[in-house]
Amino acid sequence: MSDVAAVPTDRRVFIDKQSPQAYKAFLAAAEAAREVAAAAGLDRRLIELVNLRVSQINGCAYCLHVHTRAAIREGETAQRLGVLAAWRDTEVFSDRERAALGLAEATTAPADAALQEAAYGVAREVLSDEEISAAVWVSIAINAFNRVSILSKHPVRPAPTR
Repeated sequence: MSDVAAVPTDRRVFIDKQSPQAYKAFLAAAEAAREVAAAAGLDRRLIELVNLRVSQINGCAYCLHVHTRAAIREGETAQRLGVLAAWRDTEVFSDRERAALGLAEATTAPADAALQEAAYGVAREVLSDEEISAAVWVSIAINAFNRVSILSKHPVRPAPTR
């Protein structure tokens, strides 16, 4: 049994609100990563797939909520969103998407050297240096936001019914 008592959700500090200057710096870094991705030719739909896959791995409900809506706005399909967690076992993602998703997973689990090497090898086959850099920066950014939301316990409330 742990000596640390669980803190009720209503007592959590929303660290983005508590330290807005640090959060604004994170927002600027994420925007820079999106700009790098756009300049490298990675479309916003692919960026949202990366955001979602990283958030799935990290178990960040809030980021999953935000980025699922963003992916749908960008034209992502229900089929692809539904099978994203098992992307390796489908034929619905392109080689470029697979390479970016592999880099996203390797960035999220940096201690797994074999995963990193395998993902990087695949990425080298289909992505340019600029695309590899952009995919990694986007993955780093969403990993950081996942931690902010998970530790703050940002809520996901039910959508209003019509």
